[in-house]
Amino acid sequence: MPIISLIARPGGLDPQLVASLQSAFGGGDAQWLSPDEAAEFHLSTLPGHIADVRANVSETGVDLNVVPDGHRRKRLLIADMDSTMIQQECIDELAAEAGVGERVADITARAMNGELDFEAAITERVALLAGLPGTIVDKVLQTRITHAPGARTLVATMKANGAYAALVSGGFIQFTHAIAADLGFEENRANVLIERDATITGREAHPILGKDAKADAVDEIPAKLGIGAEDAIAVGDGANDLGMIARAGLGVALHAKPSVAAAAPISVTQGDLTSLLFLQGYARDEFLS
Repeated sequence: MPIISLIARPGGLDPQLVASLQSAFGGGDAQWLSPDEAAEFHLSTLPGHIADVRANVSETGVDLNVVPDGHRRKRLLIADMDSTMIQQECIDELAAEAGVGERVADITARAMNGELDFEAAITERVALLAGLPGTIVDKVLQTRITHAPGARTLVATMKANGAYAALVSGGFIQFTHAIAADLGFEENRANVLIERDATITGREAHPILGKDAKADAVDEIPAKLGIGAEDAIAVGDGANDLGMIARAGLGVALHAKPSVAAAAPISVTQGDLTSLLFLQGYARDEFLS
């Protein structure tokens, strides 16, 4: 039986809206995962006009998603890093230090929206970083990078319930190593920014970790753990994340570019990363920080 999930910002979910949707859909009793923030109910059949209802509900500040009933609590978290687990794009922050921030940020935005080839966009942007000192990575980490709201709670709660966490990024290993260690990820995969004589060369190692490599991770990591892709939840915001989002048992676009949100089976536009816990059926009083 499918589940209708309703998530808003804290205090933003009106019980009358939940009751109205239950009545309109002929749903079961609502289960409140967090008062005035997250609720869900079962359906016997999914109405054909669900997409229209989802769009209308979104205008009230509420995310309506259809979640499969089964394998609810995932045993694997696969997460993108930039603009997902952290609030920035690391390459844009490096570019700002190099004085080419606006130019690189424009390329990044177009690549994440699927307007540019991801690998070509990586090569073009990295070339603009040539000559930066290797120490710039630590400076950016310390002064420019902040965790996304709910990031630490998401990882801690899933790990406390037996899950494995993997950070899979189209960014750079120099950043994922630090972010993964800080947030508690057991594994991280990313591209390598080549340095020589403590200086960024403007080149990246090949093959580039892009959309296909991210999707492959949803097969490779579960196989290593002895579980299936249906046991994984994958989250990202860019076009290069769509492959892994589609392949995972629960794939989520988080505050994504419009074209990405439209293509993803589940889209979170209102809440933070703790929405992924609600989608798995966790109640707020089960969250760990």
